[in-house]
Amino acid sequence: MTEMTSLAQPHDRDLAPVAALFGDSTRVKMLTVLADGHALPAGELARSAGVHPATATAHLRRLVEGGLVRVRVQGRHRYHELAGEHVAAVLEALAQVAPPAPVRSLRQHRDVAALTEARTCYDHLAGRRGVELRDRLLAAGALRPINDRDHVMTAQGMRLIAELGIDPDRITATRRVFARSCVDWTHRRPHLAGALPAAITGQLLARGWLSRNTGRGLRVAPDYDQQLGQWLSSQPEAIETEHP
Repeated sequence: MTEMTSLAQPHDRDLAPVAALFGDSTRVKMLTVLADGHALPAGELARSAGVHPATATAHLRRLVEGGLVRVRVQGRHRYHELAGEHVAAVLEALAQVAPPAPVRSLRQHRDVAALTEARTCYDHLAGRRGVELRDRLLAAGALRPINDRDHVMTAQGMRLIAELGIDPDRITATRRVFARSCVDWTHRRPHLAGALPAAITGQLLARGWLSRNTGRGLRVAPDYDQQLGQWLSSQPEAIETEHP
């Protein structure tokens, strides 16, 4: 048995084919556009990447075959979306080691600043506000870490998310990762990924505390901090009074 054979492990993975899919600027642009969790037609992805539709179709075929993108068919229309939040997590991880893109205009500077403040990472809150949300949930006793990545919800957390309009039983019953640390590429600290932060982000948008900006960017309402603080500090008596 050679040394190379003896070093091989059953869990080894062939990284080169997947790395090659991320190694093309057009494919990365399309993956980044899809990283907000929405499904888009090939034509719109072609415009976003600045390429001819036929070129975009060829790239999308490779992404689908490589398991990074899946196709959703609705009638005669075909929409493309990320294969899952794990693909968005890879993009976040790559962004941590990638050099910053050159900023050539005031508009680009503003866009970068907006993404750093608040954006979506697949379907959950990221940027400074995402990092802060994880910190505040932990400080409020809503979450408890169980290892270096995952969290469980406490009784206090169950009460708080119910007050926000989220059914605790529904999100705890899902097979999706519940609340996992995802290192934020703009702040080098973790925000939360998974079913819980996705549900919370959906409610923050529904209540107008956050709103959609261009691309993955999110706008933060002027009273966001006040509303979030009131929610996280609410007491059971106050909840019963508001919702008899």
